[in-house]
Amino acid sequence: MNFILYRELLAVRPIRRLLAVGMIARIPHSAAGVLLTLHIVLTLGEGYAAAGTAAAVMTIGIALGAPWRGRRVDTAGLRKALIPSVISETVIWSIVPHVSYQWLLPLVFVGGLLTLPIFSVVRQSLGVLADGDQRRTAFALDSVTTEMVFMFGPAVGAVVATSGHSALGLTAVGVSTSLAGLFLMWFNPPTRSADRSAACEADEQEAAEVAVVAAAPAHLQEAASDLGPAAAGTGRRGVLRGRVARSLGWFTAAVAAVFAVAAGAGMVLSGTDVGIVAALETGGRQGEIGLVFFFWCAASVVGGLVYGAMHRPVSPILLLLAMAALTIPMGFATDTLTLSLLSVLPGLLCAPVLSAASETVTELVDEDRRGEAMGWYGSALTAGVALGAPVAGLFIDGVGPSGGFVSVGVAGVLLCVVGLVLQQRRRAATAS
Repeated sequence: MNFILYRELLAVRPIRRLLAVGMIARIPHSAAGVLLTLHIVLTLGEGYAAAGTAAAVMTIGIALGAPWRGRRVDTAGLRKALIPSVISETVIWSIVPHVSYQWLLPLVFVGGLLTLPIFSVVRQSLGVLADGDQRRTAFALDSVTTEMVFMFGPAVGAVVATSGHSALGLTAVGVSTSLAGLFLMWFNPPTRSADRSAACEADEQEAAEVAVVAAAPAHLQEAASDLGPAAAGTGRRGVLRGRVARSLGWFTAAVAAVFAVAAGAGMVLSGTDVGIVAALETGGRQGEIGLVFFFWCAASVVGGLVYGAMHRPVSPILLLLAMAALTIPMGFATDTLTLSLLSVLPGLLCAPVLSAASETVTELVDEDRRGEAMGWYGSALTAGVALGAPVAGLFIDGVGPSGGFVSVGVAGVLLCVVGLVLQQRRRAATAS
């Protein structure tokens, strides 16, 4: 490993500035999920099913807006493309804390639709500003800063919300994100080069996959929505038109199984997210939410490092089976320390599940169709994230905090068992 590359990279002022603003811009939204959940439950007096539904609506908005935002960067340039996001972030998140739940839902949908595309902008700009080994080092450093942000962001959100300032916190999320967008507009980093190489595009696609792992387990939505090359703004035809027009010959049963794993992983992780908040809030320990998130996210970082050092790949369906099964005991935690410790084991498997799944897609799909396949992979992951929060919330309201962990854990286990049975039958049919 050549750590001198990091020093050389940070000596380049535009790259150093871009990495810094990218890290700062992700902080507000890393806290937004916990803030929004606690605002809906504590301030509005709604249940966790309602909070999960709001999270799902925002996730859908993010997923639908990503391709459009990416195309706008290409067609209108970065400054013009960011104007709607800069305006909407402040306006919407300043209004959200002061409206009823019925009005909150359409507002968070629009907020997701127009969210600042920080993942794709930073990734594209680094692809232009750096090249060769320096580009890969830049993407790696961006991934590390993302992991750090999502380890501490939820803790900050929990502290603000539980101190009775959720309205102020949500407003601060919008204003600070808009300020980050204004800084990007002033800085105006390049997002497209005239001599864009295939190697650059391949590095960007790999960086998008790494960003999903770095954002896990607590904040997958934005990173997952940027997985496809169209979503990242490559100037190609729209995602929907491209997907309908192209043949799906690459979509085999094996690829479908990986997409099911992605959806299952998203469901388990988003359900666990809501479950952690509910378990501590109902026990009167809201101020300790950040501690559990720290253990959970830090375990994911460690698990990713260990998996990356392994020489043999592990089946993503087996990893998901283990992660889902280990999520269930979290429902029986008796205090904050117990919950923190129980979150470590499923947390250790979070990054490996996502890494193994994306790695399997790249192995199963030819290179000329891989971008399209990764776009669908991101859609499956996003769909799982959107499903997990309301499902967990429904069981939390009906059974109690333990219902959130048990419901998504059991659902993930059942999904994997069905997948393994179908996989075994297909192998037996092929052998005969």
